[in-house]
Amino acid sequence: MESSPAKTPSSRKPKPFYGYWIVLTAFLCLAIFSGTGVGAFSLFVTPLQSDFGWGRGEIMLAFTIFFLLTGLAAPPAGGLVDRYGVRGVIAAGALIAGLGFASLSLMQSLWHFYIAFFFIGAGMAAFGQVPASAMVSNWFVKHRGMAIGIMSTGIGAGILVLAPFIGSFLIPTFGWRVAYFALAILVWTLIPLAVFVVRTKPADMGLYPEGIAGPEDMAKAQASLATAHGLNLKMALSTSAFWLLAITFFISGFSSLGVIQNQVPHLQDIGYPLAIAAGALTGLGLGSTIGKFIFGWLCDRIQAKYACAISLVLLAVSTLILMSMGPTSPMAIMWLYAIILGLGAGGWLPTMSMLVNVNFGLISYGAIFGMISLAQGIGGALGPLVGGYMYDTMSTYQWAFALFLALYAIAIPAILLVRRPRL
Repeated sequence: MESSPAKTPSSRKPKPFYGYWIVLTAFLCLAIFSGTGVGAFSLFVTPLQSDFGWGRGEIMLAFTIFFLLTGLAAPPAGGLVDRYGVRGVIAAGALIAGLGFASLSLMQSLWHFYIAFFFIGAGMAAFGQVPASAMVSNWFVKHRGMAIGIMSTGIGAGILVLAPFIGSFLIPTFGWRVAYFALAILVWTLIPLAVFVVRTKPADMGLYPEGIAGPEDMAKAQASLATAHGLNLKMALSTSAFWLLAITFFISGFSSLGVIQNQVPHLQDIGYPLAIAAGALTGLGLGSTIGKFIFGWLCDRIQAKYACAISLVLLAVSTLILMSMGPTSPMAIMWLYAIILGLGAGGWLPTMSMLVNVNFGLISYGAIFGMISLAQGIGGALGPLVGGYMYDTMSTYQWAFALFLALYAIAIPAILLVRRPRL
């Protein structure tokens, strides 16, 4: 449990409200989660292939292990958050993930690569979206959606900032071993933030959540939560809506991560140097950051399933552009591709959250959201692996990209067929 005991809440709030520090910390957690994980992995593919002679499928298996672990470890991480609080979970996760990155700086074998990413994935689940969203949700009521939206932009911002720094400076200047150790240090910076800044609930500091002025407001909020209605997980599993969502987000993870993790080696293959190819990740991060805001705004104005379909169309269009690029393609085309990809990728978190909320209610929101996230995580773990092995077999990414594109033709109708079950 948190080391500091809960205090009697007070209606007085410090200026600025302490919850804003919680949002900032959650933002940094997600920025480091995405920037050192999804955003950085592909930048090391070509250097590792060059130094060790490993196939790209063999290298992508490590990403599969990593991404699968972030999904599988998310429910246990949520349980630890409920039992012990966010602070210790984030600190322990950062310690474990950092040790995994530090060990990669000494790596000599493929099995070491896989084991390190096993621990990196498990550690990152402890400071990823589950603990981050839990602490922000506890601190905000009236403007909870806005707070979660701001927090979510950390996913794109981490890629936007860290990918060019790693790909254009760290690896070319110091080599991949030093770059991996630098990622360890970056992850470890979350430990003092967790220990000295994070508090799981406002009551731990004698405060009320934002939007709660005193005991009467708190009682009303708790009464509203107690009367929340919806389907439990067992009931949701019996609906077509659940399985259509699971299929949609499995494909979204499979195809989008399959492209994202193979785009840098593909761009290098067609003639772009690493520093320029890393620019695609910069565009991805920029587009994703903007996309989080756009799709959050859009979900308040149209049905979430239509917003999700739009994001899938953007992902499909970006894949088509990537497949059409060649050595003589202007830089503007690469940036167009990357930003469209980022905009489409930015839609998954706002639309998934709203689709689960609207279709299944609040009774078992966490459990249902976790199951849909797991489907997406399995897809995201398999897509890069399939792409890497298809390259090793065919010496081109074109057939892998064609597969990813074809799967969007299944996902888009699937999401449009979702109908809200009777609650």
